[in-house]
Order: sequence, then structure tokens, then C-alpha cells
Amino acid sequence: MTDLTAFRAQTRAWLEANCPAEMREPTSGFEDACWGGRKWTFQSEAQRVWLERMADKGWTVPEWPREYGGGGLSREEAKVLRQEMGRINARLPLSSFGIWMLGPALLKYGTEEQKQEHLPKIARGEIRWCQGYSEPNAGSDLASLQTRADDAGDHWVVNGQKIWTSYADKADWIFCLVRTDFSAPKHLGISFVLFDMTTPGVTTKPITLISGKSPFCETFFTDVKVPKANLVGELNRGWDVAKYLLGHEREMIGAMGEVAGHRPLGLVAAESVGIENGQLADPLLRAKIAQLEVDAIAFRLTLERAGDMAKARQGNPAFASALKYYGSELNKRRHELLMSAGGSDALEWEGERSKDGAAARDWLRTKANSIEGGTSEVQLNIIAKRILDLPGA
Repeated sequence: MTDLTAFRAQTRAWLEANCPAEMREPTSGFEDACWGGRKWTFQSEAQRVWLERMADKGWTVPEWPREYGGGGLSREEAKVLRQEMGRINARLPLSSFGIWMLGPALLKYGTEEQKQEHLPKIARGEIRWCQGYSEPNAGSDLASLQTRADDAGDHWVVNGQKIWTSYADKADWIFCLVRTDFSAPKHLGISFVLFDMTTPGVTTKPITLISGKSPFCETFFTDVKVPKANLVGELNRGWDVAKYLLGHEREMIGAMGEVAGHRPLGLVAAESVGIENGQLADPLLRAKIAQLEVDAIAFRLTLERAGDMAKARQGNPAFASALKYYGSELNKRRHELLMSAGGSDALEWEGERSKDGAAARDWLRTKANSIEGGTSEVQLNIIAKRILDLPGA
């Protein structure tokens, strides 16, 4: 056997022995995910066990170095792990902005002390992170941000406001863009800092969305003291870190377009429209579901190709915008079809049967996919300019 074949056999055996049955059931959305952190309450014993077992293996972040809590796997081995988890429908043991966004930035720009301090805690799900980027007057034009950090000797004093801070009310720490030089051009003079959300002067206020839920928050900073050791990268060069992290954020949002791990649309539709001759009774809905599944398979292969190209240093940094755009649209299509497949039951807004209107609320939530992490219009502009090199773009 090749080394990779042996690794697959070992991985399959370990997953069969260690993944609880409950963690092999499809998720119904964000509510079923394990986010970890100091405030997290496990939804079941199986969820806790699954996280602990995977964290002990380093498989919550399989490609991170072992010294930072990772599994030390090669890209090929990590791909095998994902395939074997998919084979048994194993859920992700941990969902985390620390894994998807901050971790890669720390691996590239962080000091050794910062890596040792923060990465193992991210890998074990001990600390939950939120992102302090957007401001009321700095959305798509993020470099116009005005939250300031004034030098106070051994620390900075941060004052300002962020908005659309996802899960800020549930997070333990924040990675935050602040202005440290107001005399420099707007893309310069920005620094990237980390601080604890329990620091005096930090307050949050949830924003109620059209879905009736409040995953986003306003976040306020009033004379917040931030140790200078919490600066990531160079002073006044935080825009470099921010752009690198945004690429990973856009890939993360785009990956929402994958249908793997969700309950098959055909089964949802069958409960509502019924089966005729072994097929969905509604031929138009059947065709739309089939098209979505074909597109999702193509997108999954594109994600793999993008990863392979990045590893070979042949990828275009702007390709994350293409993934973000298409993945967002694919996720919106999926939830449109879930509403169609659910029939009138999908319109239910409250009640135990519908999990308080999960289908309708999740459908409404997907509208934010084409705004968060950079609007679809901005992504199309980036694609036109940086990838297609269109004249006038």
C-alpha cells in the first residue's frame, strides 16, 4: 500500500470507532454547529466528545503544525480526512472564525509568542473570536475606518465603533482593525490588534435582522486598553494582514455553497410534494434540485482545484472573490429550493415542529451572504479587474 492508502485505512478505522452516531446526522443549520468558547454550552454529550476527540488528534485544524494544536497533515492527507468524514456524514467538530480567518493570519504574520498563546486555544475550541472590521461609515470602503488606537506607552487606548460584528455578544476575543496614524493615506496607518472582549470599555448591542434573529452586533470601544504585545504584523501595516485575512473569509463564506453535510433536498421535497414512480411528483422542482446538485459538485471540485493551485503557488489571490460570489449565490439558491420543497410548512415562523421557523429564518439569513465579507458587486469588480483584466474595470 502507498502511504496515503495506509493513512486512509487508519483514518477510516479511527473515525468509525470515535465519531458518535449523533454526530453523523445532517445539520439543520448554524444552530447545530459547535462554536466553542468560554460561553459555549454543548448541545449534547456527543457534541462534547466529538470535539474533544478530534482536538486531541489535532484534526479540528488538520493542516496546522502540531506545535500549535494542529494535526500536521499534508494537504493530500487532509483531503483524505475530509473524504472519510464525508463518507460517514461526520459533522465538523468545531466551527470557528479563529480557524477560518484569524488562524491563517497568525500563522503568516504572528510572532511565535502569539502563535503559542492563541492557536492551540483556537484548535481546542477554548476561545471564540469575532471580527472587528466594518464601521457605520466604513463598509465596502473599509480603509476609511476611524476607530482609533492612541499610544499610551506600554499599551494603546482604543475608542470607536464597529458594526455587523458577527456573534460579538458570544465571542471571547476580537481581532480588530484600528487607525494608529491619522496623518497617513487611508490604506496606511491601520494596525491589526487582538484583545479580550471582557476588557473594560467593550460593549455590544445585537442587531435584529429580517429573520428575527440577531447574529450581528454593534460593538463599542470606550478607552479600551490593549497591550502592545497584541499587535499582529507591523505597526501601521495592518492593511496587509486585513487583506490576507479577507481572502480566507471570502473562501469561508463561499464554502457555504457546498451542500455536503446537509439533509438532501430531494428528501425534504418528498415529504411535501410526494413521490410518483420513484421520483418527485413535481418535475420542475425535481429539475431545479438536480441542477443545484450538479452545480454544487462542480463548485466542490473548484474549491479543491483552488486549494491545489494555492499550494503550488499558482493561484490568483483574487480567486477568493470568485469563490465567495459563486458560493454565496449557490447557498441562496439552495435555501430558495428548501422553501419551495417545504411547501406551506416552510412558511411556519414559530413552534416546536419547525424549530421556530428554521427554514424561513435561514432563507432570510442567506440574503446577507451577498453582502458580508464584501458585497457581490465588489466581488464582481475584483473579478473583472484582477482575474479577467477587462478594459475599463
